[in-house]
Amino acid sequence: MRPLPSLLPFLFVFLWSTGFVGAKFGLPYAEPLTFLLARYLLVLALMTTFALATRAPWPADVRQVVHIGVSGLLVHAIYLGGVFMAIKHGLPAGVTALVVGMQPLLTACGAGFLLGERVSPRQWLGLVLGFAGVALVVANKLGNVMLAAMLLPAAVALLGITLGTLYQKRFCPHFDLRTGSVIQFLPTAAVTTLAAWTSESMHIEWTPQFAFALLWLVLVLSFGAISLLNVLIRNGSAVNVASLFYLTPPSTAIIAWLVFGETLGGLALAGMVLAVGGVYLARAPVR
Repeated sequence: MRPLPSLLPFLFVFLWSTGFVGAKFGLPYAEPLTFLLARYLLVLALMTTFALATRAPWPADVRQVVHIGVSGLLVHAIYLGGVFMAIKHGLPAGVTALVVGMQPLLTACGAGFLLGERVSPRQWLGLVLGFAGVALVVANKLGNVMLAAMLLPAAVALLGITLGTLYQKRFCPHFDLRTGSVIQFLPTAAVTTLAAWTSESMHIEWTPQFAFALLWLVLVLSFGAISLLNVLIRNGSAVNVASLFYLTPPSTAIIAWLVFGETLGGLALAGMVLAVGGVYLARAPVR
C-alpha cells in the first residue's frame, strides 16, 4: 500500500484538470455563477446527507468552524468565481491559466512568513521552471485582447486560491472531510447566491449536456478533487501542494486534445516537460 500515497498528487492533478472539461460542457446552458451555485447546492445536499448518515464528527470549537468556513470561501467561492467570471468577460482560458499559474510562486513567498516553512534554493528553482513551463503551454493561446478589465477577476482568483491554501494549512489543516466540506460550502453557496442574484438572470437550460457537466463537477471535482486537496494540505507543506497547480494547464491541454481534438504544438510539449521538471524540484523534500 506504500505506493498509494505517492500517487495521490497525480490523481489530484488529473481530477482538478477535468474541471475545465466540465465547464466547457456546461457553460453554454447556464451563466457562470448560476452554474457554480447549482454545483454548490447539490454538493451541500449530498455531503450533508452523507455526513449525517455516517455520523461524522462536527467541530466542537466555534473558532475551528469559522476557520474552515473562511478557507472554503477562499478556495471555492473566490477562486472558482474569479476564474469563471474572467472567462465570461472574454479573457482567454490560456491567459486565465497563466495568471492563476502564478499561485505556487505566491504561496512560496507567503509560506515562510505565515507558516514558518523554509523554501530551499532548489525549490525556488523548481517553482520558476514550473511557471516558465506553464507560460510555454499557454503561449500559443495568448492573443491581442483588451486585458485591463478582464484580468481583475483572474487576479482575484489567484489571490483566493493562494490565500486559501496558506490559510487552511495555518489555521485548520485537520478536520473531518465530510463535515468540513459542508462547513466550507455553506458560506460559499451563500456568497455565490448573492453574487448571482445581483448580476445574472439565474436561468438554466436543463439539457443532458448540462446535467452531465453538473454531475461531473459535483462528484469528480467537489467530492474527489477537493477531498484530495484537503488531504494533501493536511499531510504536506504548502509549497509542495501549491507546486501541483503547475501541472494543471499541461494536464488540461492533454485532456482537451483527447476529448475535443485540440492540437498541441512543439512549444506546448516542451512546456509540459519543463513544468513536470519544475514540480519535481519544487516537491523535493527539504532537509
